[in-house]
Amino acid sequence: MYYQCYRENVNAALDEIFTRESRKIEDAGAELAKVLEGDGLLYVFGCGHSHMLAEELFYRAGGLAPVYPIFETAAMLHEGAAKSSQVERMSGYAQHVIARYPIGSGDCLLIASTSGINPFCMEMAELARARGAKVIGISSFAYLEKPSRQREGKHLPELCDICVDNHVPVGDATVTVCDDGTKAGPVSTIATLAIANSIVLEACEILKSHGVEPKVFHSGNCPGADEYNAGLLREYMPRIRHL
Repeated sequence: MYYQCYRENVNAALDEIFTRESRKIEDAGAELAKVLEGDGLLYVFGCGHSHMLAEELFYRAGGLAPVYPIFETAAMLHEGAAKSSQVERMSGYAQHVIARYPIGSGDCLLIASTSGINPFCMEMAELARARGAKVIGISSFAYLEKPSRQREGKHLPELCDICVDNHVPVGDATVTVCDDGTKAGPVSTIATLAIANSIVLEACEILKSHGVEPKVFHSGNCPGADEYNAGLLREYMPRIRHL
């Protein structure tokens, strides 16, 4: 059954991540913990379907409060899916996006691009590092042997302080569904979000070991959550405009 094959492929990717990437996840969590202890913010960015990384981490039950998503609608799907792919390949666009966000020294940028070959995401990483922010990437190292669209032929992992391999195969989809070999069943979203939440959890554990309570939103569907979350909103609304 196709869905059983998909389950096996998802489990295989997650097993690879938690077996082979644990050190990088821990290192990334340690960097994030330093930022949070210093009252910095976690900025999050991705193009196309990778923008779901920002949706995943921002203002959600069990999510960190000091998360600043970089929402660039031109790079999402709802204002033109094909256009978003073109924007992702554009060089020079990132500078206009990051100019609207106060990311700097003391902050962290978590950026996801499974292929890691398009200029937009790489220029965001470069610009954030130039401002002194720590940059953590999530990408598929399977693409390192593939041609890049970046001006110097680099890939996203080369431009990050830490980059975690999401172990997604080239092409993303994993289950053959057509006679010509066409596949469905992509695994990049599940793999990338698992890595991101693992980094957050590692940071929370380190904060706890330092006697610092992580600032995490409660589910709005649980008793007392509105009052608890209101305190976090009062603290971060002046700093995170999307709240």
